[in-house]
Amino acid sequence: MNTQDKNLYTEDSIESLSPLEFTRLRPGVYCGDTSHSTQLLIEIVSNAVDEARLGHGNLIEVSVKEDGAIRVRDYGQGFLVNSMREDGKTVLEAAFSVLNTSGKYREDGTYEGTSLGSFGIGSKITTYLSHWLDVITIRDGMMEQVSFKEGVFDKRYVGKNDKPSGTIVEWLPSEEFFTDIHVDLTAIRKLFKVIACLCPGLKICLETEGNSETFYSEHGLNDLVDEAVKDKEILKNRLMTNFSEGKNKLDLVLTYTTDYSTVIVPYVNTGLTQTGPHITQIKTIITREMNKFFRDKGWLKEKDENLSGDDCQEGMYLVFNITAPNVAYDAQVKTRVTKIDMTPFTKAIAEELQYWMAANEKEVKGIADKALNARKAREAARKARDAARGLKDKKETGLKAKMKLSDKFIDCTSKNPKDRTLLLVEGLSAGASAVEARNPKKDCIYMLRGKIISPLKTAVEKILANQEMSDIIKVIGAGFRDNFDMSKMNFDKIVITTDADSDGYDIELLLITFFYTYMRPLVEAGKLYRAVTPLYIVRHKDKEYYCYTDNELEEWKKTHTGNYDILRAKGLGELNPEDLQKVCFMNEHYKRITITDAEKTTQLLETLMGSSVELRKQYIYDNAKELGFNFD
Repeated sequence: MNTQDKNLYTEDSIESLSPLEFTRLRPGVYCGDTSHSTQLLIEIVSNAVDEARLGHGNLIEVSVKEDGAIRVRDYGQGFLVNSMREDGKTVLEAAFSVLNTSGKYREDGTYEGTSLGSFGIGSKITTYLSHWLDVITIRDGMMEQVSFKEGVFDKRYVGKNDKPSGTIVEWLPSEEFFTDIHVDLTAIRKLFKVIACLCPGLKICLETEGNSETFYSEHGLNDLVDEAVKDKEILKNRLMTNFSEGKNKLDLVLTYTTDYSTVIVPYVNTGLTQTGPHITQIKTIITREMNKFFRDKGWLKEKDENLSGDDCQEGMYLVFNITAPNVAYDAQVKTRVTKIDMTPFTKAIAEELQYWMAANEKEVKGIADKALNARKAREAARKARDAARGLKDKKETGLKAKMKLSDKFIDCTSKNPKDRTLLLVEGLSAGASAVEARNPKKDCIYMLRGKIISPLKTAVEKILANQEMSDIIKVIGAGFRDNFDMSKMNFDKIVITTDADSDGYDIELLLITFFYTYMRPLVEAGKLYRAVTPLYIVRHKDKEYYCYTDNELEEWKKTHTGNYDILRAKGLGELNPEDLQKVCFMNEHYKRITITDAEKTTQLLETLMGSSVELRKQYIYDNAKELGFNFD
């Protein structure tokens, strides 16, 4: 056989895999992210939540063991005990081993087609991707236990049991399929908090090693909103909607905050979603009804164009949970809704919104003012983008002009964005050293004059009018805010290089806040870095040692004897070009700035850099020890 024959199909080329084999070969197809085994717990808990929403049990117990094993106990109906199917399996065994087996498919079934677990896949992938799984069901004084090993049925036991009805599932995820078999407890706590708010009255108890937590909500979605908006809320009376028509239900809470961003938290059948027609239609209704109301009140003049959705929704915080039958998703993790009938909800939402605006006219006027200011800011941003792209008046030339920047920007020779790095340095002296120490082929430099304006305390138009902010936007060349386009970036890396003192840390945090607020895709893509330079360079016996903190220097002194020279280098300007090249640019001593939790990041930056002094004070008191403060 020649080499080309290897690329030809033969009778052995096509394989048929069983559901168990396929799932274990490609766990990500059903499980999504496999860095942790979190999705397995989500699948089992989702089934327990479906039971609770039907009124069967108001308690779910979850236990997370140190070795990675998980136990979930619900107090729902339980499965029919020892009920045999035609294939020789009991209903319980099939529910955990036969793909696409579920009691939740039909609209006229027990779950009315509105459950989150509607694919008949979740419990099976938990079985397939675990070393072992045991499931016990208790019902009508009887119990059945089924055990699996490596996804395969092992044994069954049937007997009497007078404990409360329900289902107990215990399993140990396999390291063959997960980078870390443990669940992400941060994500799980967040999920349980949300589920409790989506299902008022339901209690979820989480036990980890030496720790017990209870998640419970009396006020539903309002509890969720309270925690999210805190003291940023500008409305006294939120829009709260509870709509029910047959199998269709809607719980919705809408409010506005001082933020410039829009937050929409959309749940369908208690599952968090990312995209879909349900989000689009609700946003459309809000924009349409607000424009109509604003015109009726004369806040929007006849000659004025309608406000855009972005204008009307600036600062909006909206959370809702839709319960609906026959929802279609694009994958087992159910984050993207592909089909949902919104007909029963659209009229109800519009009517509730109209009534709420009429009853709260004074507060709604504040929303209108915020929307009109947002439009002004967007128009200013458009003009700034046009300037950044070097566009001249089409009536004059119709051609692009060269970008004009201040002399604080030093370019490199490479014109390939993938090879270019932008170094943001603090001050002219640091800039001068950096110019000599850099790699002139790929390192560009922009010299900051000190602290930049605060991104969270400054209006958008003032940010755009600021020379340094405007320069940075122009240099990066990818736009700003909603129109930021990663593909147009002039650099592969943006590196913050500031002094190792309080002012330097403040400038660094201000820049991080700016990029996170107005160029977030850049941060999410891992393009933002900070330079890591030593605080001390110690020269001892023809060798150099780098100490990055005072403690590191003290430890070094304890382990070395003899004469030595110490160069304190809190700022780049204090290093000569040769030293700066060695400690920073030669091997790119940069640390990537990453986001692990977008919501917490937003909250932290708002606390540290926002307008609320009280929030900042409280944070300092709460974290005094870690921050190095000593309060009596």
